[in-house]
Amino acid sequence: MDLGLQNQKVLITGGSKGIGLACARVFLAEGAQVALVSRSQENLNAAKKELGNVYTIAADLTDATAAAAMVDRVEKEFGALDVLVNSAGAAKRTDADDLTPAAWRAGMDAKYFSYINVVDPVIKRMGKRGHGAVINVIGSGGKVASPTHLAGGAANAALLLATAGLAYAYASKGIRVVGVSPGVTKTERVAQGLKAEAKRANVTEEQAYKQMIARLPMGRPAEPDEIADIVVFAASERGRYLTGANISTDGAASHVVI
Repeated sequence: MDLGLQNQKVLITGGSKGIGLACARVFLAEGAQVALVSRSQENLNAAKKELGNVYTIAADLTDATAAAAMVDRVEKEFGALDVLVNSAGAAKRTDADDLTPAAWRAGMDAKYFSYINVVDPVIKRMGKRGHGAVINVIGSGGKVASPTHLAGGAANAALLLATAGLAYAYASKGIRVVGVSPGVTKTERVAQGLKAEAKRANVTEEQAYKQMIARLPMGRPAEPDEIADIVVFAASERGRYLTGANISTDGAASHVVI
């Protein structure tokens, strides 16, 4: 199936690891040109070594000024963007008893504003050009509350609303905005989350992992490339009437109709 992504310019935030890196592999396989952004130049170097011909840039996306400067530089050096995939940022897992107003704010900075600070300048440029797709990799924590992921989950919930609202606002300008919300996926972030869950439940990390797997209807976490396939389809010409949706990709772990 031709996804119509040949020579499309794609920017992936958080593209040096995990789901973002998996997305980069699939976009490249479809003939797209890919730019990656991450806070870590070291991680970007490793990704470039694996992927080959990709554009990379380091930036702290929780800083709105740095994010806007990154977008300026990418569009000047790499080219006008056709697709933005947001996969950067993750709020620190914190037990409810340990939360503070500062921790809640840090969660919004890490997950919500690291997306919005990039979406804002990119979607306005796309709107002026009359085409583009924005795919936000969000997370099931925006729909299903967890006592160790309340700050991050609140940020995810805000992204769900922002995704739907921006899709409505920009549809007439030829822009699509789609959310993809993975559940448990084999990434470093999930491994870090297990530490907080083990502490809360007063069990070992191995026990916490077994308990997590037992709750998954498919009996296993998702692989990053399984999420990437859905992201790339949503961004492609084959998904041209898909906008405003938030797609749960959690293997039926949150078996609800909304």
